[in-house]
Amino acid sequence: MKIISNFMGAALATSLLAGASMPAFADNSAAVVENYANIAQAKFEDSLTTVKTLDSAIATFLAAPTEANLTVAKSAWLASRVPYQQTEVYRFGNAIVDDWEGRVNAWPLDEGLIDYVDSGYGTQSDENGLYTANVIANKTLKIAGKEVDASKITPDFLQNTLQEAGGSESNVATGYHAIEFLLWGQDLNGNGAGNGARKATDYDTKNCTNGNCDRRGEYLAAASKLLVADLEEMVGNWTTKGAARLALSQNGIKGGLSTILTGMGSLSYGELAGERMKLGLLLHDPEEEHDCFSDNTHNSHLYDAVGIQNVYLGKYTRIDGSVVSGASLLDLVKGKDASVASELEAKLATTIAAMKTMVKRADSEAYDQMIGEGNTEGNKVVQAAIDGLVDQTKSIEKAIASLDLGGIELEGSDSLDKPNAVFE
Repeated sequence: MKIISNFMGAALATSLLAGASMPAFADNSAAVVENYANIAQAKFEDSLTTVKTLDSAIATFLAAPTEANLTVAKSAWLASRVPYQQTEVYRFGNAIVDDWEGRVNAWPLDEGLIDYVDSGYGTQSDENGLYTANVIANKTLKIAGKEVDASKITPDFLQNTLQEAGGSESNVATGYHAIEFLLWGQDLNGNGAGNGARKATDYDTKNCTNGNCDRRGEYLAAASKLLVADLEEMVGNWTTKGAARLALSQNGIKGGLSTILTGMGSLSYGELAGERMKLGLLLHDPEEEHDCFSDNTHNSHLYDAVGIQNVYLGKYTRIDGSVVSGASLLDLVKGKDASVASELEAKLATTIAAMKTMVKRADSEAYDQMIGEGNTEGNKVVQAAIDGLVDQTKSIEKAIASLDLGGIELEGSDSLDKPNAVFE
């Protein structure tokens, strides 16, 4: 659900909705939008580079399915999440990114669609007829009443047949989380310690565990190749004549700045604070964590927050240590209202600090343990990060007002706005 946030009361809402006059922007406003696009290109290029490393590690593992090679592949997956999560601030406002994102980072997924699952998973779902379809074990599937040939598991099959099969968004067949599940397996520990415990022999055709090792390898290889191709597409969209960059420029300076702040505010409030964090904390449910198979959720949340911050500061540190920087939204807001500019800068830093506290705690207690019922201290650490995100969104709205950008819709969240509804 999209809302215009009401943190600042009716007066601000009225001001945002009016938006009749074009603001007189500083001369560097066009440079702010251009730098935002340059940073997007760099982030997606880094995401592609790390996913190519992952693809190579997966190929090595499938050729020699040892525990050591599986560990290398897992490490490559974890590394690939660092630049990618920093791109999520580009989703909201950039339709090209948002329409594409479901192919690479959709969650949660009904893993029974893909592979074998524990008996505790259940056998059926009222919402998803393919809940336990297990394509790896079955060379034919019935989708929407029609028999489908699944004998060859290819990138095309995953993307055009299996992804969201039967119209169910929980049928996530592609992207980071499908690969995560194939590398780690289910996390059967609930709010207890430990993540997925898939064995390398699940891919060893000479010493196969849990059957269908050849098809499991085909699926993993196909999903990995598809993720590379998807990221290549998005890198192309942010090059000089790429579709995303052109769409950004076609909206004009005012539209470009609105896109930047829409992304910051929507990720900060509705998506990250609300649906990814507060919902799981309210329910104390380990299934509501973003990287649930690997227990990497604390890092994913941190780098989402870092992505918001580096867009505001107009500076991104690449995986090779080099820095992409230029005209910043911070400076632009400072030219309109210096107190708002510094307030938002400080609040972004406060949120990062709260996230880092959560990451530090994850050295001894995973995120799914932190959100567990009765874990007062763990709950408090997660709530502090949520509070930081909510508070910084108030200042993002002040920045919107200071730039006189007109009506900007930020993503809302029932988990934050109507928490009692979560239990109805």
